[in-house]
Order: sequence, then C-alpha cells, then structure tokens
Amino acid sequence: MTAITTVGLMKARLFSFVRVEVLVLIGTSCGLLRAQPAPSEDKRPKWESSAFAGLTLTRGNSDTLLGTANVLTGKKWGHNELSLGADGTYGETKLPGGTNTTKNAESIHGFGQYNWLFGERAYGLGRVDALHDAIADVEYRVTLSLGAGYYFVKTTNTVLSGEVGPGYVFEKLGSDDNSYATLRVGEKFTQKLSSHSRLWQSAELLPQVTDFGNYIVNAELGVEADINTHLGLNTVLQDTYKNHPAAGRKQNDLKLIAGLKYKF
Repeated sequence: MTAITTVGLMKARLFSFVRVEVLVLIGTSCGLLRAQPAPSEDKRPKWESSAFAGLTLTRGNSDTLLGTANVLTGKKWGHNELSLGADGTYGETKLPGGTNTTKNAESIHGFGQYNWLFGERAYGLGRVDALHDAIADVEYRVTLSLGAGYYFVKTTNTVLSGEVGPGYVFEKLGSDDNSYATLRVGEKFTQKLSSHSRLWQSAELLPQVTDFGNYIVNAELGVEADINTHLGLNTVLQDTYKNHPAAGRKQNDLKLIAGLKYKF
C-alpha cells in the first residue's frame, strides 16, 4: 500500500512539473510573439512614371496618320529631385488621287533635369534638352543649362516655381551649324482641380546672350482626368517659337494632342 501511495505521489508530482513547464513554454512563446515588431512599410522613394500615346487616323477623301507618344519618370528623395522624359511625333498624309504619302510630322525630344534643394523652396538645377525635328529642318538642337530655382507656391494642390540661369545651345538648322551662349528663364505651374483631375503649364525663354533678337520660346498647357488608378485622359497644347528658323521654315510650331496616359 505504501509503494502504491509512493508511486501515486510521484505521478502527481511529475504531472504538476510537466503542466508547469508547458504553461511556461506557452507564456514564453506568447511573449516572443508579442515582441516581434510589425513589418514596416517600405518608405524608400519610388520612381513615379507614366506613358502617353495618342493616334489620329483618317481614311476617305484624305488618308492621314498622326501618332504621338511620351514617357516620363521622376524621383524625389532627401534634397534631390530628378526628372527624365522623352517624346516623339510622326505623321503622314496622302492627298485624294495621290499615290505617295508625305510626311507632315517627324520629331523626337528628350530631357533630363536634376534639382538640389537648399531648403524648402530654393534649389539649384542642371538641365539638358535634345531635339530633332525633320519638318522644321532642325537636324539637332542640344541645350545645356545651369541655374537656380524657387518654389513661390508649394502646397498639396498648387505648385508654382521659377527658374533662371545661363546655358549653351548647339544646333544644326538645315546645313548651318550654330552654337551660342543663352540665358534660360522658365516657370512651371501645376494645379490639382479635384482628386481625379490636374492642370499644368510651363514656359521657357532662351535668348542668345549676344543677340537677344535670336531666341526660342517653348510652352506647354495640359489637363489630365483619371479614369482609374492607372489610366487617364490627357489633352496637351504645345508651342515652339524660333525667331530665326531654318531657311524656308515658319517660326511657330503648334501641336494639340489628346490621348491616353498610363501611370506605373
């Protein structure tokens, strides 16, 4: 009887020990689970990119084709702002009764701009632009510029900035090569009209330093309306004015473009 009692007591003590160990293990596990930090969101700056395409096609009394496309991307991190972009236009037409098509648009343009913010509003900048326009007889035009900029308005819905600085232009108009120092003066404006629509406008003046009668003006006005998170409708008016164009060419080139924009 004593042996049986002893065995019973040993079993009871073993059961109590195991139960305590299990409770301790469970408690420790729960503590470890609570101690695990929640996965943090990736707050690294990301590229904001978009692609735009527009197409006009007619058939009947006239056969025409006009296509436009551009790609834009940008990134902001710390005191840095970087913007890159490229766009192109191609068009051709065939008159009634004709057999050959004639090009009425053929251009490609690219740019890059880097801003270094000194504070909340002031910044220094470096910019490069490159253009080829076969119809305007611009074999190439490359503009390099440095300068300073300032955000006069910088809110969630409205941004207005101005830029000024020296630059240099290398160009070939027809068979003539030109290069000269220039002064670049520009401004940019964006306005959020609603949670799904925006308006933007930009303009720049590039006069030759030694001859202010020789200058270039580039301007753009656009509006965008979102269809969904990634797709939007864009309408853009672009104007380029060259006071001394290539021989036999007009001073002004105006484009009105409408199409779809994809953001990614």
